[in-house]
Amino acid sequence: MKRFFILASIIFWMLPAFAGAEEFLGAPVVPGAKELSKTEKRLEIETPMTHDQIIHYYRKALESQQDIKFRDWPQATYIEDDGKLRWHSITIDKAPGAQGTKVVIMKDNWTWITGTLILRFVAVFVVLLVLFVAMNISGRIISSAVKKSEGKKAAA
Repeated sequence: MKRFFILASIIFWMLPAFAGAEEFLGAPVVPGAKELSKTEKRLEIETPMTHDQIIHYYRKALESQQDIKFRDWPQATYIEDDGKLRWHSITIDKAPGAQGTKVVIMKDNWTWITGTLILRFVAVFVVLLVLFVAMNISGRIISSAVKKSEGKKAAA
């Protein structure tokens, strides 16, 4: 029984490799793609598939994920993870090159996370400042209107 459990664990662990499921940082990689460059933070591949075929592949592969957003830009389609996955984005070029369509998978990085948080922090204070100035101006207008109406009542 112990041998069966060990063998089943090994097979279960190796099953994705047998199925040919390639990944980079947990993100699925289009099968049959040619690797152009690979670092710890970025994978750049080129595939003979069309843009629409790649989009269909990623929609099917990522359908079980919750926080995935597909953004359609003029030059590319941008697939973004707003959750806690290790990868941040998958960019698929719309204009295929000579060898095929280029796909770039990027790692989630602290620069992007920190930049987003700082932008939100600053934006809150900009909104509060605009509200403060608007309320100050409206308060002065209302105060002067009240003073004028009190002056008219006192004169009458």
